[in-house]
Amino acid sequence: MFKYHSLNNNLVVAELIDESFVIKDSQDAIDLFTSSNEGCNRFIIYKKNLHDDFFNLGSGIAGDILQKFSNYRVRLAIIGDFSGFKSKNLNDFFRESNRMGCILFLNDIEEALARLGK
Repeated sequence: MFKYHSLNNNLVVAELIDESFVIKDSQDAIDLFTSSNEGCNRFIIYKKNLHDDFFNLGSGIAGDILQKFSNYRVRLAIIGDFSGFKSKNLNDFFRESNRMGCILFLNDIEEALARLGK
């Protein structure tokens, strides 16, 4: 389910490699980070691992899911091409999340590993 990346500063990042695992709600988020090695608090998932409703901010799903990561102090990088989203609110959400640094929306795994290693 996971590929583990050891970073130079003794941090471990769990990359979700199970393409069939789709996070649809906050319980799926909890299931994700409780199924990894004990003590891992940094994760990489892919855009395809998120239900389409996640990207509809009006649904509230993104807030519910990301709140779980925040509550459990788990950092998350979501990798994908987010340029196709035309919603100003959604793009503002991506930008603000990246600025804060707990939840990241990035284009590639190299950038994700670099950012999660800080």
